[in-house]
Amino acid sequence: MLIPHHIAEIPKFLYNILLCHIRCATLDGDVVRNVKFTGGCNGNLKGISAIVDGMKVGDIEKKLSGITCGFKNTSCPDQLARAVAEAYAKQNG
Repeated sequence: MLIPHHIAEIPKFLYNILLCHIRCATLDGDVVRNVKFTGGCNGNLKGISAIVDGMKVGDIEKKLSGITCGFKNTSCPDQLARAVAEAYAKQNG
């Protein structure tokens, strides 16, 4: 059964450097589904959402953590990895 769980929005201090925000997602145990973004690069974020749908939190962390965007030390994929890890930890805390 899927349990709706809002994944944390990107912290406010990042709003000035990133244009995407994680709107919602669903965690089913450690499996991430239904990731939706607002803002950012529309096609790229739709692609990321499709790719991570059904992936485990740990796999998302391994693949997306540390990705940068231009001169920034983070990116939308990096923030997604951080957010799903944080949400999973809170859910299983």
